[in-house]
Amino acid sequence: MLTGPIRSKIDAIWDAFWSGGISNPLEVIEQITYLLFLKRLDDLHTLEEHKSARLKKPMERRIFPEGQDDHPRAPRPYDDLRWSRFKHFAPREMFEVVSDHVFPFLRTLGGDGSTYAHHMKDARFTVPTPALLSKVVDLLEQVPMEERDTKGDLYEYMLGKIATAGQNGQFRTPRHIIQLMVELTAPQPRDVICDPACGTAGFLVAAGEHLREHHPEIFREAGLKEHFHSRLFHGFDFDSTMLRIGSMNMLLHGVENPAIVHRDSLAQDHAGEEEKYTLVLANPPFAGSLDYEGTAKDLLQIVKTKKTELLFLVLFLRLLKPGGRAAVIVPDGVLFGSSKAHKALRQMLVEEQKLDGVISLPGGVFKPYAGVSTAILLFTKTNSGGTDHVWFYDVDAEGWSLDDKRTPLLAEEKLGCVPRAALSAEEHGKNNLPDLLARWKQRDGSERQNARTAQSFCVPKSDLAAKGYDLSLNRYKEVIHEEVAHRPPGEILKALAALEVEIQQGMRELEGMLK
Repeated sequence: MLTGPIRSKIDAIWDAFWSGGISNPLEVIEQITYLLFLKRLDDLHTLEEHKSARLKKPMERRIFPEGQDDHPRAPRPYDDLRWSRFKHFAPREMFEVVSDHVFPFLRTLGGDGSTYAHHMKDARFTVPTPALLSKVVDLLEQVPMEERDTKGDLYEYMLGKIATAGQNGQFRTPRHIIQLMVELTAPQPRDVICDPACGTAGFLVAAGEHLREHHPEIFREAGLKEHFHSRLFHGFDFDSTMLRIGSMNMLLHGVENPAIVHRDSLAQDHAGEEEKYTLVLANPPFAGSLDYEGTAKDLLQIVKTKKTELLFLVLFLRLLKPGGRAAVIVPDGVLFGSSKAHKALRQMLVEEQKLDGVISLPGGVFKPYAGVSTAILLFTKTNSGGTDHVWFYDVDAEGWSLDDKRTPLLAEEKLGCVPRAALSAEEHGKNNLPDLLARWKQRDGSERQNARTAQSFCVPKSDLAAKGYDLSLNRYKEVIHEEVAHRPPGEILKALAALEVEIQQGMRELEGMLK
């Protein structure tokens, strides 16, 4: 949990960039990412130095080589490229060292095999003035970076500023929705997790935090620990900036070498990736359309469509191992679209795989950037069917206002799907997520008995088939108008008669206006 003073320091860094002439929030976070990476390299080098001195042996891994770099005009000792050295330089000298020496050095690091170094090969230094660089380095030096939780939280806080800044908000899925999807799928230590449209790696970070909290044995067993740091997390994106930001997000949350790689998920064939993952968590871009020529042929073989939301669903099934599970966000059109591709894909999920649940989200979840209605699909790949009943939940409120401001409706300890304080019945009306999670765990038990007037209920596969595999919740939900159901028949007849009189009066007024 970030304290007020730490938030203020991050705000000061952000304000320094804006007042210094960098107003694009993605560029700000990218430059901060580079500086944090430099700070980490220096910390790692210092640890190696201490280890060498303690063991009285040569350093096993030198990040900063001995000697000088080969800058044609002004070679510098590699030691000057370390954060702990250049932070003490005068602004003009610091600027020269970072721009002419440090960044060229960063671009040579890709050979060490780490995810982070690989994404630095096209690093660009865009801080415009020595004064701004010196100010930002001083401010970053004041931010406590010793604790993993603090490092992760402060980077998440910075990433939140991408969303609040405007046009780049599409990169951010609300954190409480991410946490909900992770809790619903309950990642396990031996899972292999993939987000094929990873952006800032929010789903992968949340899955890692879930594992730390619920499976501490990971860090006591060497095999599990190695799996956690090097083989558990996989993310694809085709935006180099997003790859750098996502990789740094994972690093600051304590994952040493995740596979965050450059890949156009819908355009590349998936040989080598098929049936490789046990869990997919994603909020892919939708409402897009691709040319057939630019779409991976192995996806088109399953369903011929140009719509990205359908292609991503096919991709998820392609990537999952049999028995693998997924929680993914889709636009409502996927649930009831009438095209041949829409229907075929829904039928495939119900008849050939195991569709576990459909969660209808309120229309304002992604405001102010998109008002489109969305849902969470939960399914298991079986290749042999298995759908018996499908669990539906209608989310009315998820803790934040559904207007463009998205202000919290409850105290912080009562937000999210695992709040730190219990919610009253009235507060449930402002945050349905804890109730949703509790009911999900009973989907094969007491939830089967719920009437379709309840907030959650189960629908047998036969009903889905009879309705053409329509998965929209409103197709199955039943509504009781209580105010009518409890009125005597005489009153209802009087109300209907009065309504008829009003309609006739309105028709006469309309005829008069037309004359």
